[in-house]
Amino acid sequence: MPMTYRAVFHVDLDEAKPFNIALANVGNLIRAIPEKHYDLVMLFNGPAVTLLHSEQCAPFRDEIWRLQQSRVAFKVCRNALNNFNIDPDNLIEGCEIVPAGVVALIELQQDGYAYIKP
Repeated sequence: MPMTYRAVFHVDLDEAKPFNIALANVGNLIRAIPEKHYDLVMLFNGPAVTLLHSEQCAPFRDEIWRLQQSRVAFKVCRNALNNFNIDPDNLIEGCEIVPAGVVALIELQQDGYAYIKP
């Protein structure tokens, strides 16, 4: 049985450069995995949640949708959304809200996901 590549990409800054790097890392990983056996998560907390606001993410929208079509999960911290006064309805489509980003990171790592911080 082929290996399943499991990783969580942690995005916590509201800056375009690390966000672009994270998106590129995920896309490059998908292209490099033989037979496409993977379970990948991009987890957003802290100021990074603002990047997924439907207006803010316009420059990244095509790549986000491409990754979502490739089964990459986009998880967003509810605590951070509250702290930055962002209504979850104003996020780009396809985001999953998690109660606390740090808790999700711990749980994913305990479930065997590699932690990647672009």
